[in-house]
Amino acid sequence: MTSSSGPVLVALGVGFVVLGLLVWSGALGWFGRLPGDIRIERESLRVYIPLVSMLIASVVLSALLYLIRRLFP
Repeated sequence: MTSSSGPVLVALGVGFVVLGLLVWSGALGWFGRLPGDIRIERESLRVYIPLVSMLIASVVLSALLYLIRRLFP
């Protein structure tokens, strides 16, 4: 690890703590219940495919990784 990786690790840790607090508090209760997420519930079957939620998560993570790579070459 280089000397510039320390702040990145600290920022990632703080980001994970903030995300955990948001999930724990219920502020992200809408995530996973978006239009486009497939949910089939029957008596003996429960299928859940979060298509739109995972698409949004992928875009956000890709943007964050892009910014990290541009700021810390």
